Amino acid sequence: MIEDTHISLAHGNGGRHMRALIEHLFARHLGGPDLDVGLDAAPIALPAGQELLITTDGFIVQPLRFAGGDIGTLAVNGTVNDLAVSGATARYLTLNAFIEEGFEVSELDRLIGSLAAAARAAQVCVVAGDTKVLPRGQGGGLYLATTGVGFRPAGVRLGMGRIAPGDEVLVSGPVGDHAIAVMLARGAFELSGDVCSDCAPVGALALPLAQMDGVRFMRDPTRGGLATVAHEIANATGLDVHLDEAAIPVRPAVRAVCDILGYDPYSLACEGRVVAVVAPSMAAACLALWRGLPQGAQAARIGTLASGVGEVILHTGLGGERCLDELDDDPLPRIC
Repeated sequence: MIEDTHISLAHGNGGRHMRALIEHLFARHLGGPDLDVGLDAAPIALPAGQELLITTDGFIVQPLRFAGGDIGTLAVNGTVNDLAVSGATARYLTLNAFIEEGFEVSELDRLIGSLAAAARAAQVCVVAGDTKVLPRGQGGGLYLATTGVGFRPAGVRLGMGRIAPGDEVLVSGPVGDHAIAVMLARGAFELSGDVCSDCAPVGALALPLAQMDGVRFMRDPTRGGLATVAHEIANATGLDVHLDEAAIPVRPAVRAVCDILGYDPYSLACEGRVVAVVAPSMAAACLALWRGLPQGAQAARIGTLASGVGEVILHTGLGGERCLDELDDDPLPRIC
């Protein structure tokens, strides 16, 4: 068992303290038939008729816990969502934990327990991992890095190269929730509120669409939010992305914080939303599918693609329009 109350450099030296940390904390939460802490590599089986997709990500959010989630849930959902919007069902994760010397063992236990619960909810198994201990003052308490492996039916093809003029842009729910929830958890600007992060797996939203003809492309709008996804589409296709401000769902509390601090809600991170580009003939069916799910109840048709010069144009609620600038500075660093 772990006798110490705080992480020390000895927990990263390869000896008995490190073994106790892995076996009695990480393996206790994450253990199962697919995890063998005595192996240096884990075998995975490739189902017939499927192709393997792999993604990787890192998480440095501060604070480590916020309304609606924590770094553990974020690490799982952020990774499985990258697979889901590519049309793949996540099956396996690897986990790397970078722990700062002096971090409370009890807090680490809670966060890894939360990560394990999120993995079970997403039906994904952690099959391999590693731990490193950083000297005091050289880390933010806990950093996590994950690699996800998923499987996609052969023949599913999604990509910006399939987008055409006239296609429509959909979003599965309100934008900006995650970024504002993390900002409020920091206690900055003497603001408070009840905004919860949207941190959640999006497989139920994304995977059915991936099987539908006329669905061109999907993306989860994390860092840089909706605006960054729109600019990626515009830059890749040369088409103009026209967004309807009145149609984009933003919670009143999120918009109020943005108005006070001068943030643009369209540039703020989400962690449980999907942006999809679909053929006009498919927009109604996709929206109906999403709105039939609790996570997609506020899904909306928010824009169109048109021939142009690769700009993102926001049609405002007052009847005007403005170019939605690409993000330069990060208004809220360390939110994911």
